[in-house]
Amino acid sequence: MEYFFSDRVKNLKPSAIREILKSAGTPGMISLSVGNPAPEAFPAKEIAEISAHVFQERPIDALQYNVTEGYLPLRNRLSSYLKERHGAGREFDDLLITSGAQQVMDLATKALCNPGDVVICEAPSFIGSLNSFRSYQVRLRGVEMESDGIHLEKLEQALREEPRAKFLYTIPNFQNPSGITMSAEKRREVYRLAKQYGVLILEDNPYGDLRFTGEEIPPIKALDEDGLVIYAGSFSKVISPGMRVGYTLAPQPIIQKMVVCKQGEDVHTNIWSQLICEEFLKNYNFEAHLDRIRGIYRKKAELLLQLAQQHLAPDISWEPIEGGLFLWCSLPEKIDMMDFCRRAMEKNVCVVPGNAFLVDESQPCQSFRINYSAPTDEQLAQGIEQLGQLAKELLY
Repeated sequence: MEYFFSDRVKNLKPSAIREILKSAGTPGMISLSVGNPAPEAFPAKEIAEISAHVFQERPIDALQYNVTEGYLPLRNRLSSYLKERHGAGREFDDLLITSGAQQVMDLATKALCNPGDVVICEAPSFIGSLNSFRSYQVRLRGVEMESDGIHLEKLEQALREEPRAKFLYTIPNFQNPSGITMSAEKRREVYRLAKQYGVLILEDNPYGDLRFTGEEIPPIKALDEDGLVIYAGSFSKVISPGMRVGYTLAPQPIIQKMVVCKQGEDVHTNIWSQLICEEFLKNYNFEAHLDRIRGIYRKKAELLLQLAQQHLAPDISWEPIEGGLFLWCSLPEKIDMMDFCRRAMEKNVCVVPGNAFLVDESQPCQSFRINYSAPTDEQLAQGIEQLGQLAKELLY
């Protein structure tokens, strides 16, 4: 039987880089590549308590269909939280519960973009979102990063040169993969440019609650007086990724179209998971929970930076981190990055090659990403030491 695939997917091929990463699960491999939260950060006891209560007191609510927009008490609670905690949300906004924040990228692109339209994104940027955009046959225009966020002059150049640009995709807090946080000044300028050129902003903020040092910066959505910002949030990094509960706060006309698109995808987000999240926000001390997991990541980040200074410096450099889950490392020009990543795997250490996060994976790249939240302290120590030894072997 010969199979004929749609135009949307027939040219999508497995990335050679992502094929390499399949070995991350090999027994004995130290995986510094996955983006998983720390297992000890999961509130497993609380989730078990809530689940038992839900299935004892209201089992049908957890087992029956629900509305596509999401469980109303959770939507109301999140709307209040975003307004009070982050200053985000206006009268023209509405909130939709999604199957993880990843679905926000899919629904937004499906609702807004035609084949040949342009999505402007940071370079580097999150693999999952880039693939969602590609699946709708949009063209990606990458704009390089600076230490305080996207390069504004090059962003404006992209906006001038791309009349079919539909939105700018940005991860302003502890960006995946670079770990960079966009400054407050740049957030204001990004919003100003989007308004000037009539382009929407898709603000992806899965890591914002994981700041463990430095001053908190309000989201771009807090500036939104003109209905320009689609805000994506998630419980994946603060409660559980396996529950698949995300959300988007966006202008009502956009939410209405995203709801119709979602009805054709999965009808509604897992209702049991939504009940768990709502009960957690209502009856448990969410801020105390966030403080606890920030403490976990602060400790792990301190260990990582200590190990990096001991084993990676001065041959490998890295971006400073104030939160999130990742360290973005750069190799000297003498070392081929892809060869380094392959050799690291031969030493049973898996990192993500930086090319995977680019609009064009064939572009030159000297960087790779380390995740420090999922490995144990022992695995982190062994992995960083191996990477440092490998760099010295290749340099000297």
